[in-house]
Amino acid sequence: MPVIKEVSPTASRRFERIGAHTHIKGLGLDKNLKAVKVKDGMVGQEKAREAAGLVVQMIKEGKLSGKTVILAGPPGTGKTAIAVAISRELGPNVPFIQMSGSEIYSSERKKTEVLIEAMRKCIGVEVHEMRKVYEGEVVGIDIRTAPHPYNPYQKVPESVRITLKTAKQEKTIEAGASIAQQIIQQGITEGYVIQIDAETGRVANLGLSLESAKGKTYDVDTREKVPRPAGDVLKDKEFVYTLTLADMDEINARNRAGGGFFSLLFGGSETKEIDTEIRAAVDESVKKMVDEGTAFIHPGVLFIDDSHLLDLEAFSFLGRALESELVPIIILATNRGITTIRGTDVKSPLGFPLDLIDRSVIIATEEYDADSIKEILRIRAREENVTLDDDALEKLTAIGAKSSLRYAVQLLSLATQNAATVKRKNVTVEDVDRVDALFMDVTEASEHLRKYEEKLMYH
Repeated sequence: MPVIKEVSPTASRRFERIGAHTHIKGLGLDKNLKAVKVKDGMVGQEKAREAAGLVVQMIKEGKLSGKTVILAGPPGTGKTAIAVAISRELGPNVPFIQMSGSEIYSSERKKTEVLIEAMRKCIGVEVHEMRKVYEGEVVGIDIRTAPHPYNPYQKVPESVRITLKTAKQEKTIEAGASIAQQIIQQGITEGYVIQIDAETGRVANLGLSLESAKGKTYDVDTREKVPRPAGDVLKDKEFVYTLTLADMDEINARNRAGGGFFSLLFGGSETKEIDTEIRAAVDESVKKMVDEGTAFIHPGVLFIDDSHLLDLEAFSFLGRALESELVPIIILATNRGITTIRGTDVKSPLGFPLDLIDRSVIIATEEYDADSIKEILRIRAREENVTLDDDALEKLTAIGAKSSLRYAVQLLSLATQNAATVKRKNVTVEDVDRVDALFMDVTEASEHLRKYEEKLMYH
């Protein structure tokens, strides 16, 4: 008899990974789109959050497609946090792709190819398709076999007779070898609820019927159980699935290439870039489905951090792409002021071309005050399950106000590790003082290197 024991909820484990923005749950706005000082993991930056809230509303209403939003501010002022909060507000059904400006420089692909693929990953296409299917609980099954054409001692499935039952009717159908093979491979027997596509012959095992004898026999059963279907056995059923334009590009590219058959026979490598004709064909197909009412487009968000790393060619491509019909909302983040546009000798605000800035809306972020830094540190401590003494929190707040919020957050994690090393449950001011003495912020590091300037190598 197998040994079965109950496991308490506290003993179960789940994936836990604390990231820089895991505490962000949204923009922290009220119903009037006014920022609450502390809400949804967001602290301060009320003006920027309210501006982002208006952007979210326009995205949800489909009024911001093809527009650019620029997040501009000093380092460590929450630009990425606001972008993540926008993605949280949009929900799981809206594609959100995050990348760095340096990611487009690949030795294998063109910059424009990387950008256009990222943009097309941000366009979701919700496809609604009506198909005729046979659906019901298997109450009778008879698989007929025949000798293998090349091995008379081996038998292969030739056909299958299946009796399907719903709450309304019962019907017996005959099917060929391919469906019989799928039934054998999926281990389908009497009592299972299955779905057979009448056009393609694809068999889907939905699970064990709750009304079947097998579904009532076992108290402990890992198999999924579903109710017996209602209605007729043969029915028109709507299937809804969501793809991105990049997924559809990949599918069409493989179909045109014969599913890699050329590579298999002649050793040719699969292309790393998709032809513009394939993308144009996909766009026309999507537009046709939308006009027919069988598909709906969900424009997503492409967030490019450190976007000052893009060069003039990439900016030019983005400007042209913004004028097309199928394009996501593009959010660019930068911490640069007046700087040189990469690839040129031209200086420009934010390191962006003026024509791109002119067609964008700019959201500014500002440095955090001491109260905001304290609240963010308190949230981070709660997120990391750290018990922080009041004087330790005050010390970290002072360090953050003097140096930067990022440095204070880093010291919080280091002080927690120091407290754990000495078997202390709470993080005290002694832990903060010790790690602050061991590590340096940017200013201290610069002074340290300047001290040994004559002994350092010059590149």
